[in-house]
Amino acid sequence: MRIKKKVFNVLNARLSGDAFGEKLDDFITSLIILNVMAIILASYQKISAYLGGFFTFFEVFSVLVFTIEYVLRIWTSNYLFPSDSKLKSALKFIFSPLGLIDFLAILPFYLPIFIKLDLRFLRLLRLLRLLRILKLKRYNRSLKLVVTVLRETWSDMGATLFVSFILMLVASSLMYNIEHEAQPEAFSNIGQAFWWAVATLTTVGYGDIYPVTALGKLLSGVIAVLGIGIVALPAGILSSAFMEKINKEKEKGQKENTSYKYCPHCGKPLDQHG
Repeated sequence: MRIKKKVFNVLNARLSGDAFGEKLDDFITSLIILNVMAIILASYQKISAYLGGFFTFFEVFSVLVFTIEYVLRIWTSNYLFPSDSKLKSALKFIFSPLGLIDFLAILPFYLPIFIKLDLRFLRLLRLLRLLRILKLKRYNRSLKLVVTVLRETWSDMGATLFVSFILMLVASSLMYNIEHEAQPEAFSNIGQAFWWAVATLTTVGYGDIYPVTALGKLLSGVIAVLGIGIVALPAGILSSAFMEKINKEKEKGQKENTSYKYCPHCGKPLDQHG
């Protein structure tokens, strides 16, 4: 049991403060980043032809490391998810968000070994290897902050996205009725008009579909102006939430530092005590 607890502390260095575990976190973080870089470089035919053997070796080595980590996390899951059954603890980890990410990081390597798949699906599996970058959430404090902020502001973000969807739906319906007769091919249905609404509301403006009638241009201008405000709402919500969270983290850090510098009973600096 001591070995199992030690392994758990190493794998969860952010919780336990294990020195070796922190170094292991840095190693796995570097390995994940290198994996993503290797996947991108392997998409270049000239580089892949020259370094194909190295990419294959690095893939096998990385999957081996990720697999060992995944198995050890399942083995020590009863410390992270206490339960009356080891199986329940293991299942809680396996189906947790981080457990699923760890599983998807190694799935593309093992699946073709056990199941015969056509080449088109294999290409999709290669793309799924990029999901390994999601593993960084466990090791990177900044990504944890992003996920925390998104989770806390999800209801507000959902409201703004719903309002945006309603606005795009109304705008695309109006534009279809205005432009359909003038441009039956460009605005043949509300679905195509919806694409115009998305491009206009987000101020991307691809220009492949645009109104030609005076009324259509007027509506397009109104939607473009509204788009500036609608798109700014989620950005404002996220930025304010980020600033609030960062300030709380700073205040928490200052309190922790202060608690070590001053006596909790008299408030005097600790170095003044005899």
